Amino acid sequence: MNVLIIGAGYVGTTTGLLFAELGHSVTLIDVDGKKINDMQNGKLFFYEPGLDTLLTKHLCTGKISFEIDHQRAIKDNHVIFICVGTPQNQDGSANLNFLREASEFIGSNLIEYKIIVIKSTVPAGTSKQVKQWIEKTKKDPVPFDVLSNPEFLREGSALKDALYPDRIIVGSENEQATSTLQELYMGIDSPFIVTTPSAAELIKYTANSFLATKISFINEIAKLCDKLDINVQDVAKGVGLDSRIGPLFLEAGIGYGGSCFPKDVLALIDTAKKNGTDLSILEKVHDINENQPDYFIKKVKKRLNGLSAKKIAVLGLSFKSQTDDIRQSPSLKIILSLINEGAIIEIHDPVAKLPYNLADIVCQQDSVEETMIQADAVLICTDWPHYRTIDWAVIKNKMKSPVIFDGRNMLNAGEMRSIGYIYEGIGYK
Repeated sequence: MNVLIIGAGYVGTTTGLLFAELGHSVTLIDVDGKKINDMQNGKLFFYEPGLDTLLTKHLCTGKISFEIDHQRAIKDNHVIFICVGTPQNQDGSANLNFLREASEFIGSNLIEYKIIVIKSTVPAGTSKQVKQWIEKTKKDPVPFDVLSNPEFLREGSALKDALYPDRIIVGSENEQATSTLQELYMGIDSPFIVTTPSAAELIKYTANSFLATKISFINEIAKLCDKLDINVQDVAKGVGLDSRIGPLFLEAGIGYGGSCFPKDVLALIDTAKKNGTDLSILEKVHDINENQPDYFIKKVKKRLNGLSAKKIAVLGLSFKSQTDDIRQSPSLKIILSLINEGAIIEIHDPVAKLPYNLADIVCQQDSVEETMIQADAVLICTDWPHYRTIDWAVIKNKMKSPVIFDGRNMLNAGEMRSIGYIYEGIGYK
């Protein structure tokens, strides 16, 4: 089957490589010519384990290609996936400008029946808006169908999630179009759920918001554990073994970040308000997450008796391990707070880079060990596995003060103290 992907970003690239792996002929287009040129040469613009290998493979097989002539790309492909970004507006609502541009471009070049699939994360009811945009711009009375097929990719494990998804959700009002999507996904062993486009769109937001709720909930419990001198990991384990709850996303820390959870929670709150409903639970989830880095900084300030002129080694910049994504990263919020307090900061991350506005203020080291030399304290902000295997006994003697604040509760508190460290986690002492 010939498939067109509009938007060669994180989701579009992963989706395109999935369909190429399933044997389809995939074409990617994007407004960013440099991005397309780099990918034609086998170079990804983001870090995601396994995707670079798959890109190289299907450039060789010819199953994936990149088209500069966007009009021809519309003409030559039967199924069109829209995978453009839907960033957050200042009021928390989803910005659909890129989606509108893609829809109008499709409409203006529609000369025969196409199946248009919205892969982008959009508010419930957006598929109807996409239909209207296409209808207004198409020149001939050509039929088309608009479906919703939300993605559930986790950064750091996107390839696994694409090949072995928990479910495939399709919002469709046309049986023939639904059958085409089933054929497209043939070879994937996963429940195939068909619902309305609006319901499919809401499923995506609801899933992400629920996971964000679990994170904020356990972070609230962690604060109580700090007061009661209880290990939050014991509480999370005991709760997570309940099959109705499960252990995932019950890891206390400095809060969630990335390109999905923060904006999706706010977008769902905005959708509710526009429809006369309050989602007060999600409003609190958002507030808790916004304040979690501040809670961490207060622990650091209290232990160090202030931060002015203190050298702080920050380990981790990305919002989670196995990705270079720093969007809405709690680490960035912590770094900004440290700067405001007058701290001297050195940072390490194996793949992520400081944004331009901080590159001249904060020193980023290539070596994690060098980052910690003469440090008054170490702050672990991203759970990179490499940080577990540091020779902490050797590093201790090179630090000014052997103090660790573990914002991911990833180290063994007992082991760190036996070496001679003062160690604090989040609800974990």
